[in-house]
Amino acid sequence: MVRLSHTGHTVPLLCLLLIGFLAAVPAVSAVTLTPGSSATTTTISQGDPVYIRGIATGHPQAGLQIWFIGYNFVKISNVQVNSDNSYEYELSKADTANLATGQYFVLVQHPMMNGQFDVTYDSATGSVKNQISGQTLFKMTGSSSLQSTNAAAALIQAVANQNIDDTFATVSFFVSNPTVVIAPIGDKHTGDVFTINGTTSLAPGDNLQVEIVSSSYQPTTKNQPSGFSGASGMVKVVAGSGGKNTWSFDVDTSTFTPDEYIVKVSGVKQAATASTTFNVVCAGSGDTCGLPVITTPATTTAATVTANQTVSMAPVTTAQPAQTTVPATTQKASLPAVIGIAGLVLAVALFKKD
Repeated sequence: MVRLSHTGHTVPLLCLLLIGFLAAVPAVSAVTLTPGSSATTTTISQGDPVYIRGIATGHPQAGLQIWFIGYNFVKISNVQVNSDNSYEYELSKADTANLATGQYFVLVQHPMMNGQFDVTYDSATGSVKNQISGQTLFKMTGSSSLQSTNAAAALIQAVANQNIDDTFATVSFFVSNPTVVIAPIGDKHTGDVFTINGTTSLAPGDNLQVEIVSSSYQPTTKNQPSGFSGASGMVKVVAGSGGKNTWSFDVDTSTFTPDEYIVKVSGVKQAATASTTFNVVCAGSGDTCGLPVITTPATTTAATVTANQTVSMAPVTTAQPAQTTVPATTQKASLPAVIGIAGLVLAVALFKKD
């Protein structure tokens, strides 16, 4: 057991050691805070859960008391210490999703030798009390309460009082709106293989959806060839430094047609988006690409006639429809002719009679 000289007598030191991220948490990763560490203040995004993990020596039967203090936010919880002296506490994503942006403070309180918490919160009055003296120290919630930094400072002062045998460790973190940034890309040539990357305030392990599509893309019917050219996929956020985590996405342009391309990156669980554009240009000599040859139907070229030039053309014979031959007919004699012939015959007959 590690011991520390504290308030004039030797007491066990509360050991709050980072164990690591909880691998079994599905879908959403968590930010792990290390109370008592000197690490740079962590920045989390709204909707990212926060874990406090560590080891508490002495195996306190009362467990540990964890205080979360921020702008219009106070949450005080008790967490039990396991048989191996380990403990774990989660500030859920439902809590952080509604947190205002700004700085938040965490204090982990150990009851120490007397086995009880000497500084407590009274939810009925919103006050913090000294259980040894029975004194009300300050208002943490409700009217006339201290806010954020002032409340955290007053709590630290109360637990650090030499008449209190409790010990504690603290850490702070910032809450920000979820953000995603895409690093500049620049022009690429057809066939280039490169990586798009950027930063984000989302926690390591969170998922980002990356979509790359031609700006000329238009939806088509099922009977038309697709005009899609691009790529898409999902990547995980990787731990970075200075509150900025990183992400990356590999791109192969061998199937891309020369065009302007739109890149969109968005959080799967959080409302964080970013977009940019880049151009894919021809990789061929003289900036010409081996585009497919378009074949057009053959056309008839008319003869060109210039001045003083004679053009002879064969006469055009137009086929006429076959004519039907009508048989010759004997025209009937007219009525006067018939009368004349009859008279002649009658005269001849009379002559012979005489």
